Amino acid sequence: MGIIKAAVCHRFGAPLSIENVHLRAPGAGEIEVALDAVAICHSDITYADGGWGGTLPAVYGHEAAGRVRATGAGVTGIAPGDPVVVTLIRACGQCPSCAGGRPTGCETPYDGDRGPLSLPDGSTLHQAMACGAFAEAVVVHHSQVVKLPEGIDMAAASLLACGVITGVGAVVNAAHLRAGEDVVVIGAGGVGLNAIQGARIAGARRIVAVDMTEEKLATAREFGATDGVLATNAKPWRAAKQAMGRGADAVFVTVGAARAYDAAPRYLSGGGRMVMVGMPHSGDESRYEAANFAAAGQAMIGSKMGETVIRRDIPWMVDLYAQGRLKLDELISNRWPLDRINEAIADTKSGSARRNVIVFG
Repeated sequence: MGIIKAAVCHRFGAPLSIENVHLRAPGAGEIEVALDAVAICHSDITYADGGWGGTLPAVYGHEAAGRVRATGAGVTGIAPGDPVVVTLIRACGQCPSCAGGRPTGCETPYDGDRGPLSLPDGSTLHQAMACGAFAEAVVVHHSQVVKLPEGIDMAAASLLACGVITGVGAVVNAAHLRAGEDVVVIGAGGVGLNAIQGARIAGARRIVAVDMTEEKLATAREFGATDGVLATNAKPWRAAKQAMGRGADAVFVTVGAARAYDAAPRYLSGGGRMVMVGMPHSGDESRYEAANFAAAGQAMIGSKMGETVIRRDIPWMVDLYAQGRLKLDELISNRWPLDRINEAIADTKSGSARRNVIVFG
């Protein structure tokens, strides 16, 4: 059993504590990865603040990249020394969802209380989201990793584990966007910027970003938005429709705010679809008049992790990055050491950061 440093959450809403914890060796089908980088996602923050409940103490973090240190029995195609991206998408390969080509919906439960982490006294330390990557190393199931090319910047690569695949995947996998369609993206944060990139790559005609500040809208244009609308306007959907000349074929809600979901259908054209990406806190509700959706032939589509198949989609995105067609470096706001993770989280909560990344070594 190895000893590593990790950022541990003992109480919801409290600062994380940097501690020595135990990480067991990989078992059958598992891989140990020494991490080079882990990005801070708003999902980690929501969990640490108690927005979705869960077991404590816990180690969060699920958007990581590093090098394989060891493999358990039965692991093929990955060897010690290989650079990999580590995701939270753990797939059994056997359940109906996995067999149907939707590993993000794997129906085989994972118990993070019985994972590879423990406190020095042997007591339970929850491996959150099957990753626990706010740590120097992780042990995860082999289905959660994808091999990377040598030489890729690991901080940039870590973003592929969640924010990038969630945003781009929502466009290409969940919405099945066609070239020439019109798009609205509500929220120009980390996931929203990647939805904008996905729409640009997919050939959208107009891409309208909606956010609270002109600064965020300017950033959205850098990533491919053709137009920007302030969400603080009295009826921002009117300005968005004016920019497009019509309603949107697809509206992507990338923020975890019920109010954003309330407004989203107002941006749609007849036959349009609202793609639900951002996750509000448990218990938050939005309200819709069902007849409006039926009469206009509109749809609501949930998008979990961009409905990504990681061994198909991540290599494609890595290649786009190598070609200069997918921005990753530009998504990184700052790089922080692990012992400053609480500062990095506070900066992320301020709303000004695209993605903050914890780097090791």
